[in-house]
Amino acid sequence: MERLNYQEIVSQIVKEHYQYHSQDSQYETELILDSERNHYLLISWRWENEKRDYGCPIHVDIKDNKIWIQQDFTEPGIAQQLLDLGVPKSDIVLAFRSPYVRQFSGFSVN
Repeated sequence: MERLNYQEIVSQIVKEHYQYHSQDSQYETELILDSERNHYLLISWRWENEKRDYGCPIHVDIKDNKIWIQQDFTEPGIAQQLLDLGVPKSDIVLAFRSPYVRQFSGFSVN
């Protein structure tokens, strides 16, 4: 069986979320796809009165042939989207959870 291209899959998912987030005119949104170092982020910010509202709704890394979800504030969930595209649970790390909790998730611990 041919191995899935995780860089392409992660880029595709983050780009889809970028399209959705960039439609919100309240926030400026930036897409960061670093395929050389395997970091994929979506960041957004705005000024509300004199306070800066800055966030990173998506941060995914690829390390040791596994997809590490560092941050995920999406409705469907990045992990579910990866599963729907054929990525096995054993190649997905819910890095936003503690290593102790990960062992009960059904996904990879590391």
